Amino acid sequence: MLPLIIKKKPSWKWGFFLLSLFVICFLWLLFLKHIHFQCPILTLFHIYCPGCGGTRMVHSLIHFDFYQAFRYNPLLFFGVMLGGCYLLYFLFCLLKKKDVVIPSIPLWILVILLLLLYMVLRNMDSFVYLIPTEV
Repeated sequence: MLPLIIKKKPSWKWGFFLLSLFVICFLWLLFLKHIHFQCPILTLFHIYCPGCGGTRMVHSLIHFDFYQAFRYNPLLFFGVMLGGCYLLYFLFCLLKKKDVVIPSIPLWILVILLLLLYMVLRNMDSFVYLIPTEV
């Protein structure tokens, strides 16, 4: 059985890249007042993808409207929270020069399957509450 995690020494290059990317995205979304992105999958196929409502969700998170952020995309809401925790963990390991746990291929396959299941469920009539909505 393949391991789901791998321990590896973090490098300053990756830490600086991740922190820079986070800061740039944060500042860009902080100053946006009206976001007018249209999901190409929703436009072409009329189905909700796993990321539909994601931009509005991040915008709501930046403005500390957590309930509305959750309503836009529940799965991505928890994904962003876990990603933020992992970024803090990565930076902590980088500063303390400890091994960092990196997700391996089987874990990424599991995440992709979860996203596909979420996409199927949010397009079924029984799970209409998973559609991005505004309070």
